[in-house]
Amino acid sequence: MTAETIARIVEARFVCGESNADRELDYAFASDLMSDVLTLTQENVLFITGLVAPQTIRTAMISDIHTILVVRGKTLPRTIVELAEENDLTVMTSSFSMYRASGELYKAGLSPVF
Repeated sequence: MTAETIARIVEARFVCGESNADRELDYAFASDLMSDVLTLTQENVLFITGLVAPQTIRTAMISDIHTILVVRGKTLPRTIVELAEENDLTVMTSSFSMYRASGELYKAGLSPVF
C-alpha cells in the first residue's frame, strides 16, 4: 500500500516527504513508546504515533522507518519537520485516533507487524 493510499484512507495530509507518496508500505506499527519501535526488524513499515517529539524522528531513523503517521490531530513543531526533511522522511498527520487509524488501515489490507 502506498503512502498516498494510506493518507486517503485516514484523511491525512502530508507535512513533508510528499515526493515519496508512492513509497510502498507492507506493515504498520502503532505505538507511543519508542523502545517498542526500536525492537522492529521488518522493512517498509508505517509508524503510527501520537508522540510529537524529536525522539519520534530519531527513533524512526534508527529503525530504518521512512514513513510516519501522526494521529490525534497533533501539530508538529517546525524543528521536528525540519529534522524529518533533512533525513528524507515522509510525515503525515491525521485527526483520527490511533485506534481508528490502525483499524481503518488493517481493514484496507495493511499488515500488522505482530
